[in-house]
Amino acid sequence: MLRHMLQLAKDDELIPTNHADGVKLPSPPAGRVRYLQPTELRCVLAACPKWLQPIVGLLVFTGMRRSEVLGLRWLDVDTQNGVIRLPQTKNGDGRTVWLNKLASDVLGTLKAGKPTERVFSADITPENVSLAFLRACRKVGIADFKLHDLRHTAASWLRMKGADLQDVAEVLGHKDLRMTKRYAHLSPAHMGTTVKRLDLAFAEVKQLAAGAGS
Repeated sequence: MLRHMLQLAKDDELIPTNHADGVKLPSPPAGRVRYLQPTELRCVLAACPKWLQPIVGLLVFTGMRRSEVLGLRWLDVDTQNGVIRLPQTKNGDGRTVWLNKLASDVLGTLKAGKPTERVFSADITPENVSLAFLRACRKVGIADFKLHDLRHTAASWLRMKGADLQDVAEVLGHKDLRMTKRYAHLSPAHMGTTVKRLDLAFAEVKQLAAGAGS
């Protein structure tokens, strides 16, 4: 924050130099990764009130943020092409959210309104959503799990099914791949498959070596 303030002062020619430019910033702490198993998710969904279930479904099946889901309008939803087009996200840019069958099924349970109307009622506040979800988790005995962790759940399942970090970043709308690296350890099998590609790449070298030794 101090570096940014000094840079603004420099840009406005209030000071000649930003001395904070030469200061090395500390490494950011590792991000929290907490996710549900499929059986846990089914229990939580069953414990959620009816109005909350489609919201939770979209959060976990798309990896969208709470603000993105609650601000969703019907004109943003293109079920024919299987996408949601978000005009502006947390990062300031629009992005495309690809719908899988589970997310499409959730949207199919909702009654479509006018294009400019929100998919979910404006009376549903972010605080109400988070509180009702927390109560549902407590009801089924799941502790230390927040609504935002549904986003981690989506990313974690993608990694454990073999999705690479770049794909996960695209799904989550991450601009900085460092934010996505918290999920790197969740796919050891995928990494094993990746390094085995070197066997194919160097197969010709092995054959040449064998031929030279005969």
